[in-house]
Amino acid sequence: MSKKTLRKLITALLVAAVITGAVWLGALDRMDGTVSDALYHHNSAIDGQVVVVGMDQRAVDALGPMPWPRYVMADAIMYLNSDPDNKPAAIALDVLYVGASSDPDADAALVEAAELGGNVVAASAGTFGSQLQVDGDSFYMDDRSVLAWDSPFDELLAVSETGHINAMPDTDGIIRHAMYTVDVPDIGPVKPFARVIYEKYCRFHGLEICREPVTTDGFFYLPYTAVPGSYYDGISIIDLINGDIEPDYFAGKIVLIGPYTMGMQDEYRTSIDHASTMYGIEIQANQIDAYRKGFLPQDVTLYPQLALLFLMCVAAMFFFLDSPVTRALIGWIAACGIWLGICYGSYKAGYVLHALWIPLAVTVLFIACVALNYIRAAREKRKVTSTFGRYVDPAIMNELLAEGSAAETLGGRNFDIAVLFVDIRGFTTMSESLPPATVVEIINKYLTLTTECIMRHHGTLDKFVGDCTMAFWNAPVAQEDCVYLACQAAMDMVVGAKPLAEDLQERFGRSVSFGVGVHYGPAVVGNIGAPQRMDFTAIGDTVNTASRLESNAPAGTIYISRIVADMLGDRAKTTSLGATIKLKGKAEGFEVLTLDSLE
Repeated sequence: MSKKTLRKLITALLVAAVITGAVWLGALDRMDGTVSDALYHHNSAIDGQVVVVGMDQRAVDALGPMPWPRYVMADAIMYLNSDPDNKPAAIALDVLYVGASSDPDADAALVEAAELGGNVVAASAGTFGSQLQVDGDSFYMDDRSVLAWDSPFDELLAVSETGHINAMPDTDGIIRHAMYTVDVPDIGPVKPFARVIYEKYCRFHGLEICREPVTTDGFFYLPYTAVPGSYYDGISIIDLINGDIEPDYFAGKIVLIGPYTMGMQDEYRTSIDHASTMYGIEIQANQIDAYRKGFLPQDVTLYPQLALLFLMCVAAMFFFLDSPVTRALIGWIAACGIWLGICYGSYKAGYVLHALWIPLAVTVLFIACVALNYIRAAREKRKVTSTFGRYVDPAIMNELLAEGSAAETLGGRNFDIAVLFVDIRGFTTMSESLPPATVVEIINKYLTLTTECIMRHHGTLDKFVGDCTMAFWNAPVAQEDCVYLACQAAMDMVVGAKPLAEDLQERFGRSVSFGVGVHYGPAVVGNIGAPQRMDFTAIGDTVNTASRLESNAPAGTIYISRIVADMLGDRAKTTSLGATIKLKGKAEGFEVLTLDSLE
């Protein structure tokens, strides 16, 4: 594994650990709940087997403020059960009838109505709090101890069934889970109100009872069927008392009677609709329909999801770093879309995943990495510009930036290059008789000429050494016909030096001209030197040979090697000097040619 890959991996692991830790601490709970609810819960049609009878505003207007005499509920039950052949499967009272009232006759009437029907389920509720629990030699604080238990008064309890109506919202205040059994001291486990009603309905119709839900810390996920108001068709308890609806309308159904007006402190926000509150009686109706459908999805445990989030963050970070924007964008869309699809499919299969964790984490990493890649690209561009801008043709530099490979060329790589050396002949003698300012003026004109010729033909200006200029082609970016470009630059230098020579002859009575050498072959090109001082240059025998060709070239002459002449072919006119020119360090028989003209 390369150092670059190792750094990317370590960075991805650290970032993934930070994101996973933040999620574990609950940073995304509220947002995740909102997104998951929108994905999983949708309003569906109901079959009318669960009917809500409201203790609503019409009843309050007719009967006065609650609590009402227990005769009211007794009369409603009696009316619903008035036809023994068409009575409801279950009549559920979402009202606490705790202890004897001030009217014993009303209590007795309620008991009699419940006993005659045999289909009444009454509500119970616990009061929870912290309490010290002793377990052998150890003890602990139980934060969900039942401190008080409110159940139907004894006579009513003896002729009816009961279940608890306790509801506890998630940390964001949304009823997303339902409490299953409540372990009541001296009584034992008490099932939920809705479960007791459902089982009574199944026994009435001879249906198989579905499995119990899988709980986590005593709670199970509640899949809602319908939004607030769906179960309520405007039927009021006063309609039952007045006999406005035929009893057979409720035959074989579940009748839920409970508060259905504002001000009774029985309104909650639920996962199917965050905007509107749902009365407790309709939460019970949704829970009953979940049992009837047998659809009781369970939450996937926390730690496997955290582990998956961690791995996805590592993969996303590793993928997005250094990826082009288009590729990163496609990866981001694919990751988010696939995960949401997996979540929805998993929910339909009965398993609840946190829908937002991975898409949000991937989105954050996508934005961060795109921004980081942009910053790195800008920094790389500045680095390339500062490194190459002074001595590389702008076209080559633009190609380097487009390829994004400049950083990789800065360590020394092997290239086959065309190397040009050019020197001013006669300049040393002339400079001895001229003022320093004039010497600088002359040399600057010549060096400007050589630079313009090199840049015009897309060469890389390597360095100035006194009045000598070095340049090369085919590095750091490959160029087509690099030898021809180098020789074009050489010819332009020789031609361009003539007007300068005439000007010097006129001004100082002396003239100078260029000697040029061009060779082609392998060389090492890159940043060479010490960390404190590095130059982008080329080194090797090819460079030395080009230098020696130049040093032997007479004024106004271009010396080239046989390999350069062969690569030029018919495009150039040359004159072979054979092996008459002895180059230092080269074996006998090294052929030198003059470049006379070039197409």
